[in-house]
Amino acid sequence: MRSLSAARIGVQVRALRMAADVSAGSLARASGISSSMLSRIERGLVSPSVETLERLAQGLHVPVSRFFGDQARRTDFCHVRAGQGVVVDRVGAVADYRYELLGHLLSGNLFVEPYLVKLLPEADPYVTFQHPGLKFLYFLSGEVMYRYGAKSVAVRAGDSLLFDASALHGIEAIQSGPVSYLSVVFTLRE
Repeated sequence: MRSLSAARIGVQVRALRMAADVSAGSLARASGISSSMLSRIERGLVSPSVETLERLAQGLHVPVSRFFGDQARRTDFCHVRAGQGVVVDRVGAVADYRYELLGHLLSGNLFVEPYLVKLLPEADPYVTFQHPGLKFLYFLSGEVMYRYGAKSVAVRAGDSLLFDASALHGIEAIQSGPVSYLSVVFTLRE
C-alpha cells in the first residue's frame, strides 16, 4: 500500500528531476543510488531514508526541504493579456506616471509587483522615490537620466537597472520620449 507522504515526495523528486532536465539514470548515478530505487521513490512505492533524500538533493543541487514543498496545491498563476493590465493609482504615485499592474500572486513570502510604467506627456522628473525592497527596471522607450543616490546614469530603451530601493531614486531628466519601462519591485511579506 502506497504511503501518501511517500507519494508526495516521489512527485517532488520527479518534478525536480524533470525541471533540471536530468535523466533518471544520471540522477541515480550522481546520488549513489540504484536506478530501480529511484524509480520506486518517484512512483511513491518506498519511503526514502533521510540519507537517501540528502543524496538526491545533492544530485539535484537543491536543499532537502524542496522535497517537502506542496507544489501540487499551489494555484498561483497569473496571465495578463497584452494591453489588459489593471491601471492602478499607487499610494504616493507621481502625477502623470501611469502604472499598469501586469500580474500578482497571493501566496508565498515574496511580494512581487510588476508594472508597465508610462510617463504621460505632462510628466515631470521625480528623484525622490524611496521604499523597501529591490527594484528592477527595463526601459522600453525614451531616454532619461536616472538618479540613484549620488549616481546619475543615462538610460535608454533596452537598458536595465537593478538596485536596493531604500535609497532615493528616480528619473532626473527626460531627454526624449515617450518614456516607458517595466518596473518590478521585490519585497518580503511580513
